[in-house]
Amino acid sequence: MTAVSEHWSEARGAEIIAEHAGQEGATLVILHALQEAFGYVPEPAIPMVAQALSLSRAEVHGVFTFYHDFRHKPAGRHVLKLCCAEACQAAGGDRLAARAEAKLGVSLGHTTADDRVTLEPIYCLGLCATAPSAMLDGRLVGRLDEARLDALVAEAQR
Repeated sequence: MTAVSEHWSEARGAEIIAEHAGQEGATLVILHALQEAFGYVPEPAIPMVAQALSLSRAEVHGVFTFYHDFRHKPAGRHVLKLCCAEACQAAGGDRLAARAEAKLGVSLGHTTADDRVTLEPIYCLGLCATAPSAMLDGRLVGRLDEARLDALVAEAQR
């Protein structure tokens, strides 16, 4: 299960931003810290980060949208990540992703209506030698096939 996150507050966001603003690569560091604290990067935080780092909102938004790990809203209770890298696609990962989408009723990058499962793409888990791979709540699962995928989806839906 995903960890319980703090509720967004501008004061807490400003505290996190100030804590990391002087670090090298501060934009990424701050975005990760915000997501760790709140479970996502709240929209009001983007201009706050920009102002603190003397960047434009567009620059911060560009970093935020470039990396697939950042979320616009909180994740579900469970996060199922399916590898979408080329090697996994070639081994049938696209077919398995479509199967997961159908079973959960959401597309990659979205959360089920009951907030139980967030289905996300990930780009290389390093397990693609013979079959696609996945991650459920941080636990790696290699050699993914239909049966293993179905078991992961069922586990995530509990």
